[in-house]
Amino acid sequence: MKYVRFLFIGILFGIILSKSEAISWYRIYEMFKFQSFHMYGIIGTAVFTSMILMFLFKRQYIKDYLGNPIIPKVKDKHYVKTLVGGTIFGLGWALAGSCPAPIFVLIGNGVFSILIVLFGAIIGAFIYGLLSNKLPK
Repeated sequence: MKYVRFLFIGILFGIILSKSEAISWYRIYEMFKFQSFHMYGIIGTAVFTSMILMFLFKRQYIKDYLGNPIIPKVKDKHYVKTLVGGTIFGLGWALAGSCPAPIFVLIGNGVFSILIVLFGAIIGAFIYGLLSNKLPK
């Protein structure tokens, strides 16, 4: 029962994705054709919010659910890996018409064709798990 709050946060996140039309295939299509600011506004808001949260994490103003400070791990800058990974992610997003985040929201909204995307995401995560030790660090 102590994890019920995380379930409610997930439900709230799903409602926000649904009401903001971030799960709409048409909105994603508009974004990739540069025809609408809608999705860029949502993504920009998420980036701005993340910047503020990261600032607060680094200053240790925000604690985790156990009361411990959240200390972000400093990562090396790997531009090539980021560009390749981002390109693969973006191509998958454009082909599927959905980012991985709203997969379960779409299933909840009755878009059962997204089960194909869910299956692909599970297979991709499984393959990554098999190959992760062999990939460059």
